Amino acid sequence: MGQMPTWDQFMVAVLQLMSDGAVRGIRDIRTTIARAEVLSEAQREEVLPSGQLKVDNRIGWAVSYLTRVGALQRPARAQYSITDAGRQLLSVHPGGITEADIRALARAGDEWWIPKASPARGVAVTQTGIAAVEEVATGLDPVEQIEQGIARIQADVAADLLGRLHAQAPAFFEQAVLDLLIAMGYGGAEGRASRTQLTNDGGIDGIIDQDALGLSRIYVQAKRYALGSSVQRPEIQGFVGALHGNKAGQGVFITTARFSTGAQKYANEVPTPVVLIDGPKLASLMIRYGVGVQVRRTVALVEIDEDFFE
Repeated sequence: MGQMPTWDQFMVAVLQLMSDGAVRGIRDIRTTIARAEVLSEAQREEVLPSGQLKVDNRIGWAVSYLTRVGALQRPARAQYSITDAGRQLLSVHPGGITEADIRALARAGDEWWIPKASPARGVAVTQTGIAAVEEVATGLDPVEQIEQGIARIQADVAADLLGRLHAQAPAFFEQAVLDLLIAMGYGGAEGRASRTQLTNDGGIDGIIDQDALGLSRIYVQAKRYALGSSVQRPEIQGFVGALHGNKAGQGVFITTARFSTGAQKYANEVPTPVVLIDGPKLASLMIRYGVGVQVRRTVALVEIDEDFFE
């Protein structure tokens, strides 16, 4: 099984489907083409971080660009049909249509997406009314490019987060962990957590309420370990022992490192509920709940409001 077709590789399939002259909705187009393509089950179920199916997203962009150059038309709201230009495009490129092929069909007033040379850098850029965006030679559609870029930024921030947490004092790390749990909605009605003393804490670094009345509590152990190291089974056994010593029914072990297979297996089998959060998961949660990070810029993705034109 090969890779899923890129968004532009779906354009021939779209035009072939529409060549019967029928008027179809975007959902029908996506479903029909997705079923017709030789895709694995995993590819059919692959989703973007936004939750949309990747195959639906790519087919949607193929339809969008074909419509932009007049190969498809919209006779009604969210309905599409092929045009003479679309039939001509399919006859000229039956084996595949590239982004460069449809750029050549750009109409007057729609030149914003055509790459222009950048004399300063010698690369192709797309001129918009706001900024010059470097043209990316990739098979990803625009939404995937954005989400891939966000993922790379978050991966870089996550690595920096773990490095900074590991460099701080134990008390700082323990408090940061409790702040995260509060941000996640724990801490009872008042959103509070208590950090135990640095000595003689019996292996418990923090206590946090799980419900509004404080009837159920979560006991926390937060330990900084070298980022490349693994927490072994004995440390989890010691934490479970501390839970029993405090008559605690559940606990969370959070670290900047990772957990060995033995540690994970023990946590899954022990009767006392123990949740293990390793470094990558910790950094991901901190980014998701805005602990230790701040939003530098918000990008709004817009689409046509069909109700406005109804």
